[in-house]
Amino acid sequence: MSEIKLFTKVGCPYCAAMRESLNSEGVDYKEIDVHSSSEAMQEALTFSGGRRMVPIVVRDGDVKVAPDGG
Repeated sequence: MSEIKLFTKVGCPYCAAMRESLNSEGVDYKEIDVHSSSEAMQEALTFSGGRRMVPIVVRDGDVKVAPDGG
């Protein structure tokens, strides 16, 4: 089974909606707050091409940055 990463930040309504969507689908994922460490922020920036946008969903090498508008 593949690992899914969800990059979020506190107070982001788009992140909350994505979290709710994944939970309702019963999907296992690892949530990473981009403000939790400089490494988390750097990883998110790498996936987003330098854009400071969340949520970011990484699944099987497929990256979706702010898929619902974030």
